[in-house]
Amino acid sequence: MLGIKLEKKKELTLKRQLYQAIKERIERGELDQGDLLPSTRELASALDLSRNTVCEAYDMLIAEGYVISRCGTATRVAEGIKRNQRQNQTLATHSGASEAVPARPTLADFRTGQPDLRLFPCYSWQQMVHQAAADLGGADLGYTGPQGLYELRVELAAWLYRARGMSVKPDDIFITSGATFGLHLAAALLSGDGGEILTEDPCHSGMRRAFQNRGCRLHPIPVDEQGMRTELLPLGAQIRGIYVTPSHQFPMGGILPAVRRAALIRYADAQNAYVIEDDYDSEFRYSGEPIAPMHAMAPDRVIYIGTFSKLAFPALRVGYAIVPEALQSDWKRLRTHIDVQNPILEQAALAKFLRTRRLDRHVKKMRRTYGERRKAIAAALQEAFSDECRVWGDQTGLHLTAEFPNKHFDHNFYDRCREGGILVTPAENHAIVKGKHENKLLLGYGHLTPEEIQKGVRELANFIL
Repeated sequence: MLGIKLEKKKELTLKRQLYQAIKERIERGELDQGDLLPSTRELASALDLSRNTVCEAYDMLIAEGYVISRCGTATRVAEGIKRNQRQNQTLATHSGASEAVPARPTLADFRTGQPDLRLFPCYSWQQMVHQAAADLGGADLGYTGPQGLYELRVELAAWLYRARGMSVKPDDIFITSGATFGLHLAAALLSGDGGEILTEDPCHSGMRRAFQNRGCRLHPIPVDEQGMRTELLPLGAQIRGIYVTPSHQFPMGGILPAVRRAALIRYADAQNAYVIEDDYDSEFRYSGEPIAPMHAMAPDRVIYIGTFSKLAFPALRVGYAIVPEALQSDWKRLRTHIDVQNPILEQAALAKFLRTRRLDRHVKKMRRTYGERRKAIAAALQEAFSDECRVWGDQTGLHLTAEFPNKHFDHNFYDRCREGGILVTPAENHAIVKGKHENKLLLGYGHLTPEEIQKGVRELANFIL
C-alpha cells in the first residue's frame, strides 16, 4: 500500500521507516495536499505491522505538520508542502551531472600545507587517547572554561620553551579550534572602531577571509624575499592590527629580519595596535634551529597563533594563542560566547603526547624527512627546468615558491591544471593586489615521497613547457 516497503531487519525502527516513507512521498508530490491517508488499521494490515507502530508514525507526521487529523475525520495531507517540481528537476539534473563526470586521475599533487600523515605514529596516539579517556574524571566532563585544559597549557608552555626558547606562562595560553579559529577571535577583538588591519601581500587567502568575514578593512603591504616591507607601513592611518608570518612568510617563504621586526614593534607601539603573528610551520627548518618568534621581542604587543595541524594531523583541530594580558579578558568573553571550549579528550591526549616527548621525537623525525624532500624537489626542478626556474623560500616549511620568469600563471591556468590532473596553486591566487606574482607557482612537497616528487615535477614540466 502506498508503494511502501519496510525492512524489518534494518537498524532503523519500523515506525521511523514508515514516517520517512510517507514524508518523502508528500514532499515529492506523490501524495498531494488534501489526499487521504489509509486508516491506521488498514495500513497496519497491509504492511503486516502492529497498529501501534502505524499510530506512532502518524503521530510524528502530525506533530511536524505533514498531515492533519481531527477527531472524527480521516487523516489528510497538509497544504503547501510539495516542493516545486521545476526545482526538483533542476536538483536532480545537477546531481546526475555531478555523478556522471568521472573523477580525473591526479598526476601531480603539489597542494600546500599537507603533512605526510602516512608517517604519523597512529598507534602511539591511540595509546594516549585510551589513557586520557581512562584518566578523565566526572569533573573533567563538564564545562572547563574558554582557556582550555590546564594540563595541556602546562605541557604546551614546556614544549615551547624547549622547542623555541619561549618563556610563556600557562595562564597566557588559550587553546583554540585550530589556527584559523584563533585568527577569527583576534579579528573580532581588533575589528572595532573602524580601524584597518595591515597584512602581507600576498598572504594566505583563507587567513585573509578570516579578517574580511569579521568586517575588517585590509591594507596590503608588499613583501619581498625578506617578508613584509616595513618601509611601506602607512603613516597617519588608524591601524588596529598587523598580520604577519615572520618565521616563514606565506606564500613567498621569506624570514623577516630583526631590523624589520623591530620596526613593526615600534610601529605597533606608536599606533597602539597589535601584531598578529601566525607561526604555522616554522618547526620544520632545514638549516639551523627554528626562527625565534616575534612574540619574544614584545609579548605585550604580539598575539602569537600556533597550530598542531602540521606537527600532528589536521583533523586534530587543536591550535593555541598566546594573548597579551590586556586582551585576555575580552578573549575569554568572546570564546565563551562563540563555543565555550575545545573537546576535552583530544586536549588530554595531546597533553600526554607532549609530556612523553612523543611529539618531540615525531617532529625531529619529520624535520629530517621533509629536509630530504626539499632537496629532492630542488633537484627535480633543476633537472626539469634548468635556469628557467628560480626557487624562493626553500629553507623552512612544507612548500616552496618557484618563479618562472617568462611564464604567466593565472586562475585560468589553475583551472586547466586541475582539469589535467595537476594540483598546483599560482601565487597570484593569494595576492591582494593582482599582477605582481603571475610568474610564480606554489609547490607543496611535505606529503610526497622523493619518487612522487620527481614524477610530479616531470608532469608539471610537460604541462608548462
